Amino acid sequence: MPAPHDERPLGPGEYRARGDTVRSLVPGAVLAAVPEARAAAEAEGRGLRFDFLDDAAVLELLRLRHLDEAALHRAGMRLGIPTALVAFALFAGWGAYVQHWEPGRDQYLYYGLCGAACVLVVALYAVTLTRHWGSRPRQKVRARAAAYRRIAHLARDRGAELPDAYPHYGPYPFAAAFHPEAEDLELPADLELPADRRGGPPGAPDGKGP
Repeated sequence: MPAPHDERPLGPGEYRARGDTVRSLVPGAVLAAVPEARAAAEAEGRGLRFDFLDDAAVLELLRLRHLDEAALHRAGMRLGIPTALVAFALFAGWGAYVQHWEPGRDQYLYYGLCGAACVLVVALYAVTLTRHWGSRPRQKVRARAAAYRRIAHLARDRGAELPDAYPHYGPYPFAAAFHPEAEDLELPADLELPADRRGGPPGAPDGKGP
């Protein structure tokens, strides 16, 4: 997935969340300090084959999640705007001209054009949904991101000091099934973590939770 347009490079321990807002990763040690959250992280990690207390791995996950979200947004805009323009043109044509025509060949041609446009739009939506929502590697990212959100919310509910709404994205109620056989996505070169994987925020120099 290509990186979205970014006004400035992300710093160590930073990622982009909902609304393209830059946020800072909460160290895994903060989550692990809550016994229930630590147990949830270990249980989710076994099921999803992921270490939710590894700061570098989680930072990479959060950056991948944003790339997925940005790609979905771009796909929606590419479909939504042309669909709205075509629909407006067809309705405007009907209101201004077609409804005043006598039933006949020209009107039938217009109806055929409307039908063809509808079929094309449905086909484009089906292809786009399959490509973006149905991508198994990207569903894998969403499944892990959804689990991390649950762990973070559990930690906050049990008294951990986390920013409000952290990690600042939604729950992924669908298209987030975990497919263990799917490949793991990699960050593009401009968003890669340092070679030593020290992606944690200040105070966590090794980028690792306990």
